[in-house]
Amino acid sequence: MATAKQDLGAWGEQLVAKHCYCPKCKRTATLKRLPTNFKCADLICDFCGFLAQVKAMNVKTLTLPKQVLGAAWGPQKDRMDSGIYFSLYLVLKTTTGQAIYYLPTDFQNSSLFTPRKPLSANAKRAGWQGFMYNLSSVQNGALIQLL
Repeated sequence: MATAKQDLGAWGEQLVAKHCYCPKCKRTATLKRLPTNFKCADLICDFCGFLAQVKAMNVKTLTLPKQVLGAAWGPQKDRMDSGIYFSLYLVLKTTTGQAIYYLPTDFQNSSLFTPRKPLSANAKRAGWQGFMYNLSSVQNGALIQLL
């Protein structure tokens, strides 16, 4: 059974796939969800192969947060070290509406990603390390509101 956060993530991925066109090939209805736990990407364009990450969060207002919880730091760092970045869709949900923001790879660099402390030895997944998206490092105008 999925947790509330997993359900929110799935909802965000479905919302982006339904309302957004592929930024690479410009086709509509081609963004499809990848299998759960696919590393660093949630959507693929089934026409051109474009990959993107989706982060969904509950918020009080549809104002961009300064930080967004990322995923596993190890795979993200490996891709960054190879110069690979995936576009980011940020889905904000309130009790009265939602918004989708898009951050292309052209505006991403290492300052966007802040590693978190590894989980303690007593944690269920001891040693696992996540990261935060530091949206305050993104230049004005880089995040595009789509919905």
